[in-house]
Amino acid sequence: MAKQAPDSTSAIDLKSFAGKTVVITGGTGSFGTTMAKFLSAAGVAEVRVFSRDEAKQDQMRQKFAHLPLQYYLGDVRDPGSIRRCIRGADMLFHAAALKQVPSCEFFPMEAVRTNVEGSDNVIRESIRAGLASVVALSTDKAVAPINAMGMSKAMMEKIAIAAARAGAGDTVISVVRYGNVLMSRGSVVPLFRTQIEAGKPITVTNPDMTRFLMPLSQAVDLVCHALVNAAPGDIFIRKAPGASIGTLAEAVQKLLGAKTPMQIIGNRHAEKMHETLATYEEVERSEDLGDYLRVPMDDRDLSYDRYFTKGENFLTDEDFTSANAERLDPDGVIAMLNTLPEFQGAQSPWE
Repeated sequence: MAKQAPDSTSAIDLKSFAGKTVVITGGTGSFGTTMAKFLSAAGVAEVRVFSRDEAKQDQMRQKFAHLPLQYYLGDVRDPGSIRRCIRGADMLFHAAALKQVPSCEFFPMEAVRTNVEGSDNVIRESIRAGLASVVALSTDKAVAPINAMGMSKAMMEKIAIAAARAGAGDTVISVVRYGNVLMSRGSVVPLFRTQIEAGKPITVTNPDMTRFLMPLSQAVDLVCHALVNAAPGDIFIRKAPGASIGTLAEAVQKLLGAKTPMQIIGNRHAEKMHETLATYEEVERSEDLGDYLRVPMDDRDLSYDRYFTKGENFLTDEDFTSANAERLDPDGVIAMLNTLPEFQGAQSPWE
């Protein structure tokens, strides 16, 4: 079982960011824009938004003209563009990735080039530049992965931890892992809302399928906690609640006062019934920090005894999945949705 830390806290010390220069790769995405606003409020000297999408950079530049943001056009596949961006920076959040499961299934080598090779470039250049901290963002799909996106993110985790194990100088490299972020790009909730407002049926793959749910603000809390508290090679996991897709759809309908029917379309290719945030082995050696699990780096070396002839006994054989996590009912999902700006003051399309 996870060890309980008696005096742990998830509170973020904003002084850690004051006067710092922070880089966000993939900085025009849902996480990047939210993180940029948070960091600006925390008193950073500069946030460097690194991405390859000039259109989104221009939109962000106009929307957040009052914030201390600088924009760097580049690609994590190109070490030179990373090097130019991180020169003189203090810390980095690595959010750049190909995240769409179907796209990565059809173009798996593109996922490798961005999520694996690109992440390796970011980590190598960060160590070379002497950044104080690098936090790499991962996903529940990286645990026991069955699709190319999850496999590539699992390799990203391994690369980050291997770099920490090998010794990264003064750079602390850590990983955070979390599940579905409500209202982020690719989230099913905006789709449900669009379908309801258009008077169309809600399309549900399988109502019994479960997913971890969390608002974007909790993702920001998690990565900030990792940046401030991580030891080299740590993985921090948000202990998010789960809900079935049917419950999620019912909650959105109830919140919007919708009367549209639900249409079952069946499981899509490369989708799990339930996602996993931590394996039983990770749960066994983790430290319970209240809202988070901290999985310390596996610091074994290439000892043949420890890898090939000796094993370990575990007290649990249960992974931490969206099926055995705290399960939200429709009212619980509604309470979470009501914390989001997009649903505050939501009006029923039927009134």
